[in-house]
Amino acid sequence: MELLGAQKTPRKRRRKTPVSTKPYVFRPLLEDITLAEEGHTARVHITCVELWDVNLYIGTSAAEILHYVAIPSDPNDNTTAPTYIFASRLQPTFNQNAAGSSPPGVQQILVLPKVFKACVLCNGTLTFYSLPELSPAFNTSVPGCSWIGGENMNTLDEQDEDGQTVMICIKSRIRLVRIGNEPRKVRDIEYPSGLAVARRDNFACVADAQAYALLDVENQQKISLFPISSLDENAAGGQVEDISTVREPSRPSSGIGEPRGHSRSTSLGTLVTGIGRRSPQSRSRDRSGRNTPEPGFRAASPLRSSDRPRSGSVTGQSDAQSSVLKPLPPPPERTISQQAGQTSPAKFSSKLSPHICSPTPNEFLLTTGTSPEEPGVGMFVNLDGDVVRGTIQFDRYPISILVDVGDLSGTASAGAAQPGGYVLASLVQHRDDGDREVIEVQDISSESHTEYLDIPFPIAEDDFDGMKTNVGNAKLRSILSGTSAPFPEVGDRLHKVRLNLLPSSPVAETDIETTHATAKPDWEEKRNQEEQAFGRRLGMQSSRILLWSGSSTWWLVRNPLVLRLDGNIDMIVEAMSAGTEVAENRDEILRILASIREYEANTETDFLSLEYIRQKSSLILFADALSRDQSKSGSGELQVEDLVNSGLDPRILLSLVPLLREEVVEGPEGIWVHAGLTSTVEHYATLPLATSADDTRQKIPRHAEWMNLVKRYLMAWRQRKGFGSIADEVEVFQSTDAALLHLLLHQDSQNVSNSGIPSASRSELYSLVDTGVDCFQRAITLLERYRRLYVLSRLYQNRKMAGKVLATWQRIIDGEQDAGNELRDGENEVRKYLAKIRDIGLIHEYGTWLARRNAGLGVQVFADDSSRVKFAPQEVVELLRDKAPEVVKVYLEHLVFGKKNSRYANNLITYYLDSVLHVLETSEDARSVLAQSYESYRALQPPKPTYRQFIIDNAVPEAWWQDRLRLLELLGGSHGTDFSYDLGHILRRIEPYEEDLVPESIILDGRQGRHQQALRLLTHGLGDYHTAVNYCLMGGASIFHPISGSLTPSEASMKEDQAVLFGYLLTEFLRIEDVSNRLERTSELLDRFGSWYDVKDVLNMIPESWSVELVSGFLISAFRRLVHDKNEAMVVKALSGAENLQVAAALVEKCSAIGPQVEGQQLG
Repeated sequence: MELLGAQKTPRKRRRKTPVSTKPYVFRPLLEDITLAEEGHTARVHITCVELWDVNLYIGTSAAEILHYVAIPSDPNDNTTAPTYIFASRLQPTFNQNAAGSSPPGVQQILVLPKVFKACVLCNGTLTFYSLPELSPAFNTSVPGCSWIGGENMNTLDEQDEDGQTVMICIKSRIRLVRIGNEPRKVRDIEYPSGLAVARRDNFACVADAQAYALLDVENQQKISLFPISSLDENAAGGQVEDISTVREPSRPSSGIGEPRGHSRSTSLGTLVTGIGRRSPQSRSRDRSGRNTPEPGFRAASPLRSSDRPRSGSVTGQSDAQSSVLKPLPPPPERTISQQAGQTSPAKFSSKLSPHICSPTPNEFLLTTGTSPEEPGVGMFVNLDGDVVRGTIQFDRYPISILVDVGDLSGTASAGAAQPGGYVLASLVQHRDDGDREVIEVQDISSESHTEYLDIPFPIAEDDFDGMKTNVGNAKLRSILSGTSAPFPEVGDRLHKVRLNLLPSSPVAETDIETTHATAKPDWEEKRNQEEQAFGRRLGMQSSRILLWSGSSTWWLVRNPLVLRLDGNIDMIVEAMSAGTEVAENRDEILRILASIREYEANTETDFLSLEYIRQKSSLILFADALSRDQSKSGSGELQVEDLVNSGLDPRILLSLVPLLREEVVEGPEGIWVHAGLTSTVEHYATLPLATSADDTRQKIPRHAEWMNLVKRYLMAWRQRKGFGSIADEVEVFQSTDAALLHLLLHQDSQNVSNSGIPSASRSELYSLVDTGVDCFQRAITLLERYRRLYVLSRLYQNRKMAGKVLATWQRIIDGEQDAGNELRDGENEVRKYLAKIRDIGLIHEYGTWLARRNAGLGVQVFADDSSRVKFAPQEVVELLRDKAPEVVKVYLEHLVFGKKNSRYANNLITYYLDSVLHVLETSEDARSVLAQSYESYRALQPPKPTYRQFIIDNAVPEAWWQDRLRLLELLGGSHGTDFSYDLGHILRRIEPYEEDLVPESIILDGRQGRHQQALRLLTHGLGDYHTAVNYCLMGGASIFHPISGSLTPSEASMKEDQAVLFGYLLTEFLRIEDVSNRLERTSELLDRFGSWYDVKDVLNMIPESWSVELVSGFLISAFRRLVHDKNEAMVVKALSGAENLQVAAALVEKCSAIGPQVEGQQLG
């Protein structure tokens, strides 16, 4: 046994395979094999190949089989292919006379691993061998054989103890043989000269040199399909024929089933017994199909398999005919003239080899055409003989075809790749430089673009003619044992590396430690090694497709999806960078994204591959969106869902936006991405838009719609918070929150500055800070930078930082710039907020601050009954005296006037007195104002308002004037008669200012019972006659208080007290200096209140100089009262007399009823 390396070329050489976008790539198995022994002059080429386990069998045109054995590579190195060593050279037995002048050599090698046998068809002779060394078996051969195979494709992986059943095509028929310890005939099928067979259970699709047919091998029925050559006009497809013959016994034929020991005397002659001349019936039957391969060519649908009887009869016959099977009538004989007048079908069919594949358990793929130089057509036929699906167009009629329904990664992930698989055809293409063997690849399930793979030719330049000679020998075959081809490029793209972002402004986030000091010194190197080791496990692609041509063999391996799509994307990016058809290329990337959206990844490689493509596509589209002009937009646009679903770390996209780049938080371990993305990120990071930092207008995307895209993308990422699958969750959401906040601030500030109207993004800004952000410290920095203090206060509110909220509002109210101007009625907002919190210290601090700015609102903070914290009035008074002395009076007013709490009225009176007396002491103008008010009021002619109403209507806009009004209200008894204050103290304080404070003196005189003095001041000091009358009516109890606070009549003094007061008042009226005013006031008083006066007293007081007419009204009313009183007395007297008589009469009646009673003195 010699090493393959000892020969010139039969050695597996590892080459650096360039990244291809084709669906398949070539991987050499053995190249430039020495096919013939030394001294052999004829050119030899490979005719067939089979690989089973570690055994490689290569058939040649020199009628030899080369046996190679694989030596496995290092188990720890999955990138090295096994080495094949030459084991033996076998020359199969064949009939030299029947081989002809140009024998094909070894035509087929069929390995039956279940029974450890191999069938070799060489120059028309079938021989049998034992595996793996190919030693002869059964001591027999089958001459005149054209094809062997037909294994049940539905049970290839199932173990059968009875052996494996194959179909042997010989000149007269097809024989089913079960091969086990010995070959046994199962049945014969009348179908001569078969050239190709594919079987699914009991249904087999077969072909001879002219046409295809569908056989029911169990029930011996045939459906003729269509011809191999569409020029064959004799074809008549769609016919259902019975092809049964006399059933032979199931036991082994004579000389085959019987034990033979090791005898080598026969050549399987008994196996082909009966395979000779065809019956007239079978010869007369037309097996060809129609003369056109187009779908729907058949006149009537053939008998469906589900409706066929399980006997030899044909459905559609009558009951009478079913018992006796009649042969189909033979077609009419063609005359010599007819044959001479048209081309023989064999002339065309002999040029075209039939090809049969079975992509699914219910379908067969067949080829038809006109000539080898013309295009071919592939048609799908189901088990009923109906043409299904669409046709497949081949550039030229194929040399061989194969259907690959494998998966994406060579494992169980068919759903992630092309579910229908591919149709592969080897054919010869005409080119300017000559013919070239290629592999044509088409998607079996869709009308996608056809790909062509040039078959490599490892032939020296001086052997160019030899290459020409070999053109047309390329064959494809799906073998038993596959290979696992490594694609290190997959791991190179999919393993993770640390991304080195361009330097940017550092983000100091104090919430977490982001320094590298916390990581181990060698952690990054260790992870890189782990990632590289992980990448080496990826990219293994299995294949069972072999290609051979000339003296070389190759694996045809599916190109991993990630390499194909990545290569396409790279070409698109290159075209976009060159500025050619940018919109069309962008749409192409969108189509790539859409094409993988429904893929289902079933392996780790599939998952990472799809993730990588999504991320790269999204990254490119996003970067393109930032840099392109609106006029260059294509028919499709990038969707937020594509960005989010790609799983790309949002920090990578943010690093491409200059405005948001500084918001990226890398963390102690940085950002790790697929290695294939690093070059893309670095490329787009160097674009002019991404690197421009001088012009602020270039720091954002040029179009608002893309800013909104980024905004929606960041909002969508925020919804993923809490997902356990997100790596570096803390840093990611710090970055996204900071970027979203920065973007919203920028949008809102631009819109406000341009229009002055709050933008639509403001509600989004509020929603962001109200729901909380992870980048708290960074958010504070951004809000301070944009001078959005109100938004900052809302951020503090979300964190329950009441002190920060109030401090921020204080800054706004005190005049610091708030760019949004959003805090409306800020002082009232502070009051409301203080009512909601429980921090007493903050309430004291900001309540007193508010009180100093707005006493009314400040007082409400401490006096609001709805506040969460309640304060005692005395505590508030003490606090205000210490922090806001000027607000104490307002708080007392709230207690006394607002809450009617008279307990603090004395304190309030003291404050009022202090205020008024301080002004009178220090301001002559104030005293003049008071004196002028008295003079002005006295100068008014009746009727005129009361003095209190006069000073209210003509109030001076100064605080002391308002304090005096409140003082008069308190002194005048607005809180009822039970309200008392320190009268002596007040009198002592106002005594120096009695002339200035006349109303106050009047009230105090009344409180002391000095009614006459009070009425004198009202009459002569003020001239307020109306108030003087009210004073008498109220018994001197109170004046100068609101109408709502007046006393009710039930609370007034007795009428006698009122009469005394009215007497004082009449005396003062009679002393009025102005005579006319005196007469008018006195007459009015007597007319209105004459009932309180005695006529005699009044007459004595009136001067004698007055005429009776002046007091006529009083006198008339007095006399009327006297007469009224006299008459009333008489009536009362009469009524009393009548009442007396009634009582006396009642007494007499009672006495009479009781009778007399004797009362005597009781003697002791």
